[in-house]
Amino acid sequence: MIRVVLTDIEGTTSSISFVHDVLFPYASEHLPGFVRDQHQDTPAVSEQLDAVAEASGIAREDIDGLIEVLKTWIKEDRKETSLKALQGMVWEQGYQRGELKGHIYADAADYLQRWHDRGLRLFVYSSGSVKAQKLIFGFTTEGDFTPFFSGYFDTRIGGKKEAASYRNILSELGVEAATVLFLSDVEAELEAAEAAGMQTAWLVREGDLPETGRFVARDFAEVDTLLQKR
Repeated sequence: MIRVVLTDIEGTTSSISFVHDVLFPYASEHLPGFVRDQHQDTPAVSEQLDAVAEASGIAREDIDGLIEVLKTWIKEDRKETSLKALQGMVWEQGYQRGELKGHIYADAADYLQRWHDRGLRLFVYSSGSVKAQKLIFGFTTEGDFTPFFSGYFDTRIGGKKEAASYRNILSELGVEAATVLFLSDVEAELEAAEAAGMQTAWLVREGDLPETGRFVARDFAEVDTLLQKR
């Protein structure tokens, strides 16, 4: 019996276009000034810049060089934990100023609340930082959804296409793998979750449905039919 729903964000609860057409450009525009303003006085920013310097080989004191690295990583959609952390800080300012509103599909908004009310435990696993996850769900166009979630995981737990990451999540949750349903729009992530023993649902919101033996859903209403059976 499924007792836990672990969900991806991009392409699953929220549109890919929101992330790529709104969040990434906002970070590209505002991150340089944010880093220049905060790099000396904010320990959390300084810590992440240390990590950027180590990963890129750019001298730590070369702030302009580090900023160029970050801008390149944004364009490449690199899954660097330091980038994700800094983006989350920039987006936090944008949400608090009312310049950003998180997108959530209407069906996701509906069923996340229904599943929570039915007693399912809901968790998020995304390549975006935990801070960014809480922001996108805390400042959505449909209201604050953070009360429905029991916890959040990002790449600090491991890469999303690695089975070990899902085993780490299971260890953190303290539950049997078969009681967890993982939702994602990326097949490689589903394969990794299945290798760890989780059940999965492949969200394919647009385009042709793939020929596959795994469960495929257009929206959360179809995912709910699976939950009702298991």
